Amino acid sequence: MFTPSLDGAPFSSPVGKIVCVGRNYAAHAAELNNPVPDTPVLFIKPADAACDLQAPLSIPLSQGDVHHELEVAVLIGKRLQKASEAEVSGALAGVGLGLDLTLRDVQSVLKEKGLPWERAKAFDGSCPLSPFVSAARVSDWQNLNFSLHRNGAQQQSGNSADMLNPVLSLIAHMSQSFTLNPGDVVMTGTPPGVGPLNVGDSLELALEDWIAVTTEVVSPQASEKSL
Repeated sequence: MFTPSLDGAPFSSPVGKIVCVGRNYAAHAAELNNPVPDTPVLFIKPADAACDLQAPLSIPLSQGDVHHELEVAVLIGKRLQKASEAEVSGALAGVGLGLDLTLRDVQSVLKEKGLPWERAKAFDGSCPLSPFVSAARVSDWQNLNFSLHRNGAQQQSGNSADMLNPVLSLIAHMSQSFTLNPGDVVMTGTPPGVGPLNVGDSLELALEDWIAVTTEVVSPQASEKSL
């Protein structure tokens, strides 16, 4: 069970579920030739999807391309059920970064068959999370800059201003269907620039001047040896 850190200390609850939104940036929908949805496309990763972004990232090499999707992650601090935006605003504990690791080849097959995405999106270790900083630092949820560099080259750069569904209204919408509890994490969608990871890749991820994480991609066997 993965317990996130908040302002340098373990959070009071381990990660529960991870509620995600697909196609929340129009440019990302376009790069994958997906239509822009009328309502948020929601899916859930289980608790075992969460892992430490600061540790080496183990990717399943036997299932085709594994794509990185960098996202602003929000740590829930208070229970939210059918909440208003004002209630959401007072219930957020922290902000950080997450990777929605996606088995792209697997997802393509599932989409062609009209099947759910869980095998491509919700596998163990599919949501590496950075440390979180207090949500009190955020003066404007729709003006957060974040980026991912791979092997020194910028791969993704985004600002939450470009979200189709803003953070507070998105989480309020999620809470109409899914009760959000302390320790749950909301992933808010990825900007364009997603692409495959390879063993040996070095990643640098940043959110404003609050969070800077460096990690590397390893094979499952190498990850097991490091334990």
